[in-house]
Amino acid sequence: MKPHYSTALPSYYFGLEPATPARREEPTSRNALAAILTPLDVVLDVDASTKERALEEAARFLATRHGLLEADVHGSLLEREKIGSTALGFGIAIPHARVRGLSRPIAAFLRSRLPMSFGAPDDRLVSEMLVLLVPLQAADEHLQLLAEVAEMFSEKQLRERLRVQSDPARVHALLTTRGGA
Repeated sequence: MKPHYSTALPSYYFGLEPATPARREEPTSRNALAAILTPLDVVLDVDASTKERALEEAARFLATRHGLLEADVHGSLLEREKIGSTALGFGIAIPHARVRGLSRPIAAFLRSRLPMSFGAPDDRLVSEMLVLLVPLQAADEHLQLLAEVAEMFSEKQLRERLRVQSDPARVHALLTTRGGA
């Protein structure tokens, strides 16, 4: 088996999942995602069976929610995806883009009814997407947020807990707290 690297974060390796050593229980704390993701930004059971359709639904949702032009959001997400898939592996993707008209980063978590091909480095189908949009001029903040989210999704326990949740508020809590929300 050859190593797989994420095209969302090229230096982020997603090969065989390493065995997770027993962790000490950490106190619950908020993460950077908590500043930009609310329970209203969690959408479950999205009707999208292709990557293209999922990006359309994400663009529509974020544009409506934040007063952006849907065409700008969708076009930016598509342009980023042309560079390489934003799928991390393990059934997770982080579509992200710089978008005109934003003054601060925004996010949405979407889960599709059916998993879809997303060009993941591990060839797994994707059903969960954390969509991140940042202002055109964002640089370090964008990369730090992406790195934090990628690290968060590398935790098998979080992914498993996330997948069984059907309540958007509970999904939000899992995504925005560390150490056992």
